[in-house]
Amino acid sequence: MKSILILITCLFSIHSFATEEFTVKSKIKSVVVYQQGAQIQRQGNYTVKKGITEIKISGVSAQIDANTLQIKATGNVVILDSKHAIIYPEPIKQNPVSNEIPPKIKKEIYYLQDSLFDLSYQQTAVQNKMDVLLSQKRIIENNGTIKGEGKVNDSIPLLKDALKFYHEEMNRINANLLQLNREKTLLAKQQNRMNFRLGELNNYNRNNQLVGPQNPEPIHEIIVTVSASEGASGRLEVTYLVQNAGWIPLYDLRSSNSAKTIELTYKAQVYQNTGIDWKNTRLNLSTNNPYANKTKPILNPWFLDYYTANYEGYNRDAKKSIRATEATSPGSLYNGSDEYAEEDKDMSGMALTADQFVTTVEQLVSVEYAIDLPYTIKSDNQKNMVLVKTSSLSTDYLYYTVPKLDPSVYLIAQITDLDKLNLIPGKATIFHDGSYLGATYINPNTMKDTMDLSLGKTTNITVKRQLIKNATKEKIIGDKIVKTFAYQIEVRNLARTSIELIVEDQVPVSRNPEIEIEIESISRGKLDEINGFVTWKDKIKPGALNKYELIYTVKYEKTKPINLAGL
Repeated sequence: MKSILILITCLFSIHSFATEEFTVKSKIKSVVVYQQGAQIQRQGNYTVKKGITEIKISGVSAQIDANTLQIKATGNVVILDSKHAIIYPEPIKQNPVSNEIPPKIKKEIYYLQDSLFDLSYQQTAVQNKMDVLLSQKRIIENNGTIKGEGKVNDSIPLLKDALKFYHEEMNRINANLLQLNREKTLLAKQQNRMNFRLGELNNYNRNNQLVGPQNPEPIHEIIVTVSASEGASGRLEVTYLVQNAGWIPLYDLRSSNSAKTIELTYKAQVYQNTGIDWKNTRLNLSTNNPYANKTKPILNPWFLDYYTANYEGYNRDAKKSIRATEATSPGSLYNGSDEYAEEDKDMSGMALTADQFVTTVEQLVSVEYAIDLPYTIKSDNQKNMVLVKTSSLSTDYLYYTVPKLDPSVYLIAQITDLDKLNLIPGKATIFHDGSYLGATYINPNTMKDTMDLSLGKTTNITVKRQLIKNATKEKIIGDKIVKTFAYQIEVRNLARTSIELIVEDQVPVSRNPEIEIEIESISRGKLDEINGFVTWKDKIKPGALNKYELIYTVKYEKTKPINLAGL
C-alpha cells in the first residue's frame, strides 16, 4: 500500500512540472528595412498556466537569421529561453485533382528521364572505347618501324613483318571504330527521340497547367520558454532579421522657370522575397547595412628597411578628378524668352502626399525614416515605390559653354546644401517644367559642396569661335619654330533678360622643357596654369555682344615635330 502511494505521488509531481505548449497567433507590427535585409517585429497575446510553458510563434520567414532573435514580453512571467525551430511535416498523400498530371503521362516522363540518364553513360562508354582505339592507331602510325626508320629498310623479312602487323592491326582498329561510330550514332538518335518526346510531354503539361503533387514546405517557428508562478497573460514581442529584402534610393529633381529652387523628391524602392507578405505594415527605412563590416580597422606599425633586390619602378599618386554631373539626355529647354514666367494659378485644396507622414530620426551611425502610413509589400521581389520626403534646394542658375567642343549653350543649376539631406548614392531623374530631360547619379560620398546639374540647351544665346587669320602665323627663329594661334569668341544674348555665362577654352600645357608656351592675351579670363583651362565669367545684358580673345604661341625644336591638330 505504501509503494502505491509513493508511485501516485511521483506521477502527480511529474504531471505538475510537465512543460505546457501554447501557440500564439502573431502578426507583423512593423518592419525596419535596411539597404540589405530587414528587421521584422511581430506581436501576439499569450495566456499561460502555472509552471513552464513553451510559447510557439508560427508564420516566421524561412530567411530568418536566428542569431538576431530578440524577445520582449509583458505579464508576470520569466523568459527562460528562445530559439528558432524548423518543423518538417509528414508528406501528405494528396487526393487526385483535376489539374494533376495523369499517371500515364507521369510514368512516361519518369521512364524517359531514367532512359536518358542510362543513355548518357552508354555514350560515355562508347566514347572511351573509341579514345583507346584512336590512341592505339596514333601509336602504330608514329612508330619508327612503320615509318621506315632504322634497320627495317635493310631487311626484307623485317619489312614484311612490319607491313603485315600494320595491315592486320589497322584493319582491326578501323573495323572496331566503324562499329563504335555506328553504335554512337544510334545512341544519339535514340537520345534525340527521347528528348523530343520529353519536350512534348512537358509542353503538354505547361499548356494544360498540369502539376505534380506538392510536398508541404517546412514550417519555421520561434519557441519562447517562459516560467510563471501562477496563471498569467500578456503580450509577446519578437524581433529578428531576415534576408532577401532591402530598398534602393531614387531621386527626382524638378526645376521650373517660375522658381529659383529645385524640388528634390526622395523615394525608395522597397522589395522583399522572404516568403511572408507584409500586410498593412508600418515601415521604417534605415540607411544602415547590418551585413557591413562593423569592426574598426587596426593600424599596424610600418617598418622601413633597405631592399636589396633589383627593383625598378616608381609609384604615382593617383589623383581622382570629380567632374560635374550632367544629364545623360539633355533636351532643348527654351525657344522663347528666358524670363521666369509667372506662377500658374493657385491650386487650392491639394491632396496630401506620403512624405508628409515621414519622420526623420538621426541615429548614431545611420538615419532612419519612420513612415506613418501602412504599406503592403508582397513577397514577390517586386519593387514598391515609397515616398520618403521632398525638399526645396537652394539653386543658382547660370549658362555654360565650351565653344571649342560644342557651340551650344547649356543651362546649369548649381545646387547647394545637399550634404544636409542625409542622402545615399542613387539614381536621379531630371525634369524641367514637367518635361523629362534625362538621368544622373547622386553620390554624396564623392560630391563637392555644390552640384552642377545640366538642364539642357538654350537657343537664346549664340556662340561663335573663329580663327583670327591675320594674327595666326608661323616663323622660324634659329633652330626653333614659333607658331602663334589666335581665336575670337563672340557671345550674343538674344533674351530679354540679363544672363550669367561661363565660357571655357584652353591653351596647351607643356610637359617638356624644350616646348615653350607663351600666353599673349586671354581678355580678362582666368587661367589655370596646371591644366591650361581658361575661364570667362560675365553677366551679359539683353541684346549685348561680348567678345573674348585667346592668343598664345608655341615654340619647339624644328627637328622634332609635335602634334598641333587639337589647337
